[in-house]
Amino acid sequence: MYKCERQDEILSLLSDTEYATVDYLARKMNISSSSIRRDLKNLEERGLVNRSYGGVKIAEASGKKIPFSLRSHENSPQKKQIAKAATSLINVGDVIFLDGSSSAYFVAELLPSISGVTVITNSVDTMNCLSRYEIKAFCTGGMLSPDNKGVLVGGYAQSFLNHFQADVALFSVQAVNADGRCFDCYHDEIPIRNLMIKNARRKILLCDSSKWNRPSIFYQCCTDDIDYIVSDRDLNELFQNPTPEKYILA
Repeated sequence: MYKCERQDEILSLLSDTEYATVDYLARKMNISSSSIRRDLKNLEERGLVNRSYGGVKIAEASGKKIPFSLRSHENSPQKKQIAKAATSLINVGDVIFLDGSSSAYFVAELLPSISGVTVITNSVDTMNCLSRYEIKAFCTGGMLSPDNKGVLVGGYAQSFLNHFQADVALFSVQAVNADGRCFDCYHDEIPIRNLMIKNARRKILLCDSSKWNRPSIFYQCCTDDIDYIVSDRDLNELFQNPTPEKYILA
C-alpha cells in the first residue's frame, strides 16, 4: 500500500471511530506501528489530525480549508444518509446542479437509481464518479481552484452555468448559524453556488449536524432562500425561527 493510500485509509478509519490508538490502526491496516506513526506525523503537519499520547483524532475544522480527501471521510455515514434522503426530492428526468461538496458527491453516487436525470457540476470528482454510469453529465469547465483541488471555479465556470436552468440544485456549505445564515471557507466557490441557486427551481441544502454553529468566513446565502434542508438532526431544535415544512430528517 502506497503512502497516500495508507493515509487515506487512516482518515477513513478515524471518520468512523473519531479517536483511535496507534496499535488499533496498525492492527486494522496490517502494517507496523512505526509506519502508522510516520503517517500520523505527516497528517498532523498537514493539519488533518491531532495526536495525543498513544492516539489520534481528526482535527477540528474551525473554518480551515479542508481538502476533499478528508471532507469525503468526515462524517461520511451521516452524509450518505443525508444523500439518500435527498434523492427522494429528485424526480425522473430532472436536470440537477451539484456543487463541489462531498455531500453532493454522495448524491451523485445514488443517481443511477433515478432514470433520465441530467447533471451539471463543477466537481472533477463528481464527473469522474458519473463517468462510470449511463448518466448525461456536463462539466462547467473553468479554473482548478487553487485552494480546493478537484473543484472548478472562475469566470468560465460561471458563464457556463448561466446557460442552464435546472430543476434542482443540491449543495452544501461549511457552516450554518442558528439565524439561518450559511457560510463557507472557499471564497471562489461562493459565486458558483449562487448561480446554481439562482438558476434552479428547487434549492436543497445538504447539511450534516457538524456544520451547525461552526465557524467559517464567507457568506453564502440564507436558509430563507432555500426550499429544503436535509440533515441528520432535528432542525427545529437548532434554528431561532424554525420552518418545519423545509426540514427533512435523514
